[in-house]
Amino acid sequence: MTRRFFLALICALCTTAAAVRLPAQTKPIVVILVRHGEKAAAPAADPPLTEAGVARAKALASALSNTVVQAAITTELTRTRETAQPTVDAQHLTPEVVHTGPVAAHAKAVADAVRPHAGQTVLVVGHSNTVPAIIAALGGPKLADICDSQYSNFFVLILHDNKADLITSSYGAPSADPATSCPNSMK
Repeated sequence: MTRRFFLALICALCTTAAAVRLPAQTKPIVVILVRHGEKAAAPAADPPLTEAGVARAKALASALSNTVVQAAITTELTRTRETAQPTVDAQHLTPEVVHTGPVAAHAKAVADAVRPHAGQTVLVVGHSNTVPAIIAALGGPKLADICDSQYSNFFVLILHDNKADLITSSYGAPSADPATSCPNSMK
């Protein structure tokens, strides 16, 4: 045996032994969660986005322009679909609709829709009370509901190895200062 062959054999055996002992890692899922953009006052049951909301939807698509998003999840409501639309169009996606309902049940249904996307990036557009619940349903931290005046929150939840790491940021035009616009949420 040559020395080169012997070293290659040892490396192959070490790699094989290490692979046997290590548990198989699951492919991570990157979940981008945002609340829908600014909404009109009417019709009350299902309002569309305002001009500011449309601008926010375009800002979301711009923020994700260098990210390959493989799936998008919205509710059946106009404001979530319109918020996702510029990203969906740019990424050539067909959004999956998870119907609204009781918050805990809806959060579980969205989490169940996200989990099959191992190794992918998923955009979820929700509501002020559902985005924190969805984060928790996916194993992330429990967060307070998003204040009604807050639209710029941008959450990235990375699901890997039975863990969930949360990154928070913002996108688009800044929302009103929560200290003045959401006094009850600061408790």
